[in-house]
Amino acid sequence: MSSKEKNSVTILTESQLSSRAFKDEAYEFYKELRKSQPLYPLSLGALGKGWLISRYDDAIHLLKNEKLKKNYENVFTAKEKRPALLKSEESLTKHMLNSDPPDHNRLRTLVQKAFTHRMILQLEDKIQHIADSLLDKVQPNKFMNLVDDYAFPLPIIVISEMLGIPLEDRQKFRVWSQAIIDFSDAPERLQENDHLLGEFVEYLESLVRKKRREPAGDLISALIQAESEGTQLSTEELYSMIMLLIVAGHETTVNLITNMTYALMCHGDQFEKLRQQPDLMNSAIEEALRFHSPVELTTIRWTAEPFILHGQEIKRKDVIIISLASANRDEKIFPNADIFDIERKNNRHIAFGHGNHFCLGAQLARLEAKIAISTLLRRCPNIQLKGEKEQMKWKGNFLMRALEELPLSF
Repeated sequence: MSSKEKNSVTILTESQLSSRAFKDEAYEFYKELRKSQPLYPLSLGALGKGWLISRYDDAIHLLKNEKLKKNYENVFTAKEKRPALLKSEESLTKHMLNSDPPDHNRLRTLVQKAFTHRMILQLEDKIQHIADSLLDKVQPNKFMNLVDDYAFPLPIIVISEMLGIPLEDRQKFRVWSQAIIDFSDAPERLQENDHLLGEFVEYLESLVRKKRREPAGDLISALIQAESEGTQLSTEELYSMIMLLIVAGHETTVNLITNMTYALMCHGDQFEKLRQQPDLMNSAIEEALRFHSPVELTTIRWTAEPFILHGQEIKRKDVIIISLASANRDEKIFPNADIFDIERKNNRHIAFGHGNHFCLGAQLARLEAKIAISTLLRRCPNIQLKGEKEQMKWKGNFLMRALEELPLSF
């Protein structure tokens, strides 16, 4: 989007927000929004009218605002037209990310025991083994595409083992995950995504049948047991929860590992500082989360009660979308916000969200990134970007900030 186009646009569409062109210039666009139009109008097709939030303080306020709901059934009456959904999506939307209290609390409680600090630390040796095994495969070649060879397989192997699902299906999960996070309303994409999600539902049905017959010590078996004992999970909730854990369990971490490595490759002074002072790794991860937030835009929130923000009435049924990427570059909160500084102090980024929907897997993502990046720098000290940084392409994706690939030589 050129400067002239930015100035002339009065309403952004979903397709614009999802485009590669937008991703390339998003940070400059957000900067202008924070200055002059922190509440920006959106046209979201079947979802209706929406607003894009770009300032940090507004994001913090709205992420905790009880007037905003994640479950549209808490906003729309039975007589009102509800947003159109893909047919296959009905079985995959009853998860905690789309729920409000008290349902959200019930669903979150069922899985949070698997993501406690103690449980996550027990995975450290396993994650280290996976990282070393992946590098063993590519190191003789002196080259790899970080996304395909390292950043994607590491977290998908971890979450697959936690859930008790076959590793050989991980490429299917990659395709299905992209269909789930694709917000495109183009007819051909809708048809294709509907087909892919139908495949995913069939897969989950088969997987759950097998786990019912042969329960094991994995998270899916535990969820089924909870369902059968206390009728706490409906069938749709069970499928939706498994889907969410698969998708959220790897998608954010893929982007964190990739985006952090890319930032280090583009900022040689910070890369060298981290190599010389590995004790800065935790701080570097937090800065990577802020600088290139893996989740660029939040999933939608529906306005249940009208309210005023920046002199504008937000009406009932309006959609609110918060740019975590913009909030994390807010100059009023982060001095020199566009500078990648691995020693940044008081880094109050919201890359994992805020409030009730703060990412359940944040600790796991941080540990996976710490092991992945530390192992990469230790074993490949001469690693460098293969090609020019300007050649790297951001995916056209509504929710995520993700690179298509990241070629590295060492």
